[in-house]
Amino acid sequence: MHPKHSPGRPPATAALTLPRAALPLLLGLALSGCTLTPPTTTPQLVDGQSRSYGSSPLAEHTVASQQAGDAGIAQHLALGQQLQPEWWQLFRSPALDQLIREALRNNPSLAAARAALRQAQENYNAAAGTLEYPSVSGQLGGSRQRQLLSGSTPSDYNVLSAGLNVSYTLDLFGANRQQLQGLMAASDYQRYQLEATYQTLIFNVVTTAIQEASQRAQLQATREMLAAAEQQLRIVEKQAALGAVARSEVLSQSTLLAQTRAQLPPLEKALDLTRNQLAVYVGQLPSAGGLPEFTLDSLHLPAELPVSLPSELVRQRPDIRASEALLQQAGAQVGVATANQYPQISLTGSFTRERLFVGPATAGLSLWSLGASVSQSLFDGGALRAKKRSAEAAFEQAQAQYRDTVLKGFQNVADSLRAVSADASTLQAQADAEAQARETLQLTQQRFRLGAVSQLNLLDAQRSWQQARINLVSASASRYADTAALFLALGGGWWNRSDDIANPAAQAKP
Repeated sequence: MHPKHSPGRPPATAALTLPRAALPLLLGLALSGCTLTPPTTTPQLVDGQSRSYGSSPLAEHTVASQQAGDAGIAQHLALGQQLQPEWWQLFRSPALDQLIREALRNNPSLAAARAALRQAQENYNAAAGTLEYPSVSGQLGGSRQRQLLSGSTPSDYNVLSAGLNVSYTLDLFGANRQQLQGLMAASDYQRYQLEATYQTLIFNVVTTAIQEASQRAQLQATREMLAAAEQQLRIVEKQAALGAVARSEVLSQSTLLAQTRAQLPPLEKALDLTRNQLAVYVGQLPSAGGLPEFTLDSLHLPAELPVSLPSELVRQRPDIRASEALLQQAGAQVGVATANQYPQISLTGSFTRERLFVGPATAGLSLWSLGASVSQSLFDGGALRAKKRSAEAAFEQAQAQYRDTVLKGFQNVADSLRAVSADASTLQAQADAEAQARETLQLTQQRFRLGAVSQLNLLDAQRSWQQARINLVSASASRYADTAALFLALGGGWWNRSDDIANPAAQAKP
């Protein structure tokens, strides 16, 4: 027997009722939803007690070279000391500090990374609004209708309606929760990518400034050598005119002069290219100008080098944290693929109010419905199981990539520490070689004036001193650049920063 309904009112949609015995089962499934995701804890690759990055213990000090000036100071490697976020200020160059802050404000790559982070955050917000809360929609409509019954006069009337619809999918098996966790991990990945772009930009500006300083020093040394060679040529030409030396010695000195002059265009070209690159880093056209000029004398080698403990490195390098976020995202996708194999339960409800205007009379009509639905794939050709296996394979791939990123990160630090130590020894050797070459040249010039040595001996001494000066400049620049590389390898100290990296205005403050 069907229930009776009042005239003019449609029957209410019957709600789907669940047996009481099923409620404990559903509650248990809801509480166990988190078990559908594989454990995404990062593998422990580092011994917490380790205090060395290489096979040998870390030396506390590098060697010093008094003859190399500020670039030859001994550097103290402070294991366990925190690196300041504005690590470039350790080079004590106001011009470099100003240039880096300008790059942080205007660099387009950094701006793109900030936009990518905002996009990932808004993707999470959009999904959270859809998955965490019921979907509520309203509707409002009006129409003009005609009712024509057989044998009667047509009746025209107006209908106004307003309704509210609500729907919600129960997250009993954690699919929504895992999807949101994956989007949160994607947002974390973009945040660490932004941090990596931030630190790489600072490193590029610092090393490009150091490269410019090195090229200027080499260019100055070559020009001084060219001036000395021109002066020497004039002396030899006078001696040849007086018959004191053979014409061949004039040709030899002219050859040296030409060879020295030929070294200028490549150095000038390299310097211009470096300046162009520096302009692009700060977000300017190469033709803009106004960039400061850097020399090795304007930079100061940091005497104190903070070195993080090996156990802390995995939390401090942005690339490792980004790889960890990808691992979390891959684990969440396994949870989503697993949950999709289980039934999907949705609740729906609606309420609609209609009012009919028939001439001077009006009539109201209310419609409501409550319902629930369960959907479950009965046959899909193994697609859902294949998707789960694919997600599990992607998770294993993310684990391997995370391990590879950690290993390369530790290698990067070990290589940088070794470079810092080796650079100090190299600079000491190059400073000694330059001092000996300079002394040899001075002695050879004196003996040449007295006629004790030939022009060939003098040319050899000049070449040796010129090469020794250039090698000394290169060795000095390597100490600066490898010190900056060590700071980058250690993560750049971003975890000690108080401002918001996603806000470019925060980087404008000195």
